[in-house]
Amino acid sequence: MKNFYLTTPIYYPSAKPHMGHAYSSISADVIARFKRIEGYNVNFLTGTDEHGLKIQRAAEKQQKDPKNFCDEISRNFIDLAKKLNLTNTDFIRTTEDRHKKTVSKLWNVLEEKKEIYISKYSGWYSVSDEAFYNEDEIETKADGKVSKVSGSKVEWMEEESYFFRLSKWQEPLLKYYEDNPDFIAPISRKNEVISFVKSGLKDLSISRTSFKWGIPVPNNNKHVIYVWLDALTNYISALDYFEKKNKNQFWPADIHIIGKDIIRFHCVYWPAFLLAARIKSPKKVFAHGWILSGEEKMSKSKGNILDPLEIIENYGLDEIRYYLMKEVIYGEDGKITPENLINCINSDLANNIGNLYQRITSIVHNKLNSSIPLCKPKDNSDLKILNLVEDNLDLLIKTFNKYEIHNYLKDIIQLCSEVNKYLNDSAPWSLKNDNLEKRNIIIYTVLEFIRKISILLQPIIPEKTKIILDSLNVKEDERFIKNINKNFSIKPESKIQKINILFKKQ
Repeated sequence: MKNFYLTTPIYYPSAKPHMGHAYSSISADVIARFKRIEGYNVNFLTGTDEHGLKIQRAAEKQQKDPKNFCDEISRNFIDLAKKLNLTNTDFIRTTEDRHKKTVSKLWNVLEEKKEIYISKYSGWYSVSDEAFYNEDEIETKADGKVSKVSGSKVEWMEEESYFFRLSKWQEPLLKYYEDNPDFIAPISRKNEVISFVKSGLKDLSISRTSFKWGIPVPNNNKHVIYVWLDALTNYISALDYFEKKNKNQFWPADIHIIGKDIIRFHCVYWPAFLLAARIKSPKKVFAHGWILSGEEKMSKSKGNILDPLEIIENYGLDEIRYYLMKEVIYGEDGKITPENLINCINSDLANNIGNLYQRITSIVHNKLNSSIPLCKPKDNSDLKILNLVEDNLDLLIKTFNKYEIHNYLKDIIQLCSEVNKYLNDSAPWSLKNDNLEKRNIIIYTVLEFIRKISILLQPIIPEKTKIILDSLNVKEDERFIKNINKNFSIKPESKIQKINILFKKQ
């Protein structure tokens, strides 16, 4: 069995989770589940980033010890993972010993290779972004200086610092992007990164003396390690990279899923650290867009932060997962409004998938004593529907694996529409007793189609597809893509379980 390793960003637990966190996690979970039904052994990592000045200040504001503060807030993200029905196999916290050991080891490797030196730093620093910005990236607003990149406030900082020789890796990075054209996606983000690197890289400050909440620099406790060298290392510390060689079967990671606002750290700093340490870089970094509240980016100041748990409570978890994957082009910004949500749920889930299942199973329950009919489809019109998924399967898999998940779902919905039309045109409920064979063939053909698309929809709507596949008596070990063939078809004369309405109209 092939391995597949994917990660979410590790989240900063300085406040409660919002829809942006949920979107990153849900999209990663959808990919993890798809790779599993493709037959991969999946390692799926998420977690929390718990060091840095922002955490220290947030803890001080609440008069709490930083570790105790992180224990409380991190619990929100652990709980969110459960509420989002994530299938993550690990949850990393940067306050764990396994992480601290790996960060210290990576520091030592970089130091041994003469990639680190000590000097003095002065420049504009954003506590919110945990990032330094060049003079040309700063602008003055009424309430002070801010970053043009993020809009966050910046403050002037001067202190002794260790530096990573980032400038040395400018050309090797550009060559790496050229040799690995799929490393950064989507293409718009790739162009952005290449432009940034070509504009010139300066050596990177990687330690602090102005605060203490972080991992101490080996052999110099006056300094703590810069949060991004610390945080990014989580992807290998979760594997105990330097300790357990058997776990390195998952490295390099197949994909880091991140928000577009942290692409510089993942596509410039992270591969530079790894190249310098002679460690392989991840195969792909995919930067998705923002989830907008209406037409605007979410922010505390605007008071338009969307609470994912509240939206799930109102509309349903599978429904939200479906909406985010279908209505937001993966890699671009997308918005959530009640109107769009309701339209999507009603048109795709209630009126199309749900309606198809309810109509065909009601005939089985009412006319066939809940038993799947025994029959053998022969007509071209029936065989076309019976083979509809197989005929489109290769294209569907390719579409998903290009992370065009919205197109993957559009194509499945289009197939559902074809089968709904077939059902309407065939009208098995109106066939007389002298044509029961035809009625049975139509029923069996539609049920087989439902089995197949339910397998394909498992990554997106896992709760509802489980209900469908359970009702059709499809075994757990037959719910893989390889089983979308007639050798694993639903069993004639077996009983279909009665279920409630799958998707309620909003």
